Amino acid sequence: MRKSTKTRPSARKSQAKAKPNAAAPAENTRRDILRKARNAAIGIFIIGGGGIVLARSVSGALEEQDLSRVENGTPTIVQIHDPQCSLCRGLQRQTRKALKHFDDGALDYVVANIRTAEGSRFAAQHGVQHVTLLLFDSEGTLQTVLQGQRHHSQLRDAFQRLLSN
Repeated sequence: MRKSTKTRPSARKSQAKAKPNAAAPAENTRRDILRKARNAAIGIFIIGGGGIVLARSVSGALEEQDLSRVENGTPTIVQIHDPQCSLCRGLQRQTRKALKHFDDGALDYVVANIRTAEGSRFAAQHGVQHVTLLLFDSEGTLQTVLQGQRHHSQLRDAFQRLLSN
């Protein structure tokens, strides 16, 4: 004779109640700890990489705004610039495109931000407003003033003339 495997209804209720309570919180396994360590390392790498990019960007922007570089022995292009002006940003893009046609160090590019006291003074000293490029020779003597929007090919030609002087 076979024994019945059926449980009594009262026993089923007590088993059903016991199951949710029986599930104790699982302890962190080695795999969980390694996964958390990996995720933390990835997060640190991403944040650190972003910090490095930001630091280089800020450093480059600060160096680019150093107006003392005008008399550094290298022909220098100074853009009188308002960062909130779309024409200024367009001129800056065209200037950077034109500069790509020259060897590194052949020309120096500096931005005089008119929203800063130093940039505003520099623009006033030369009697110009934003959306303007000032081209200085290697001794810091102003050679050419280019006002308004220019295509990068026009700027490249002007920069070439500056180098040939």
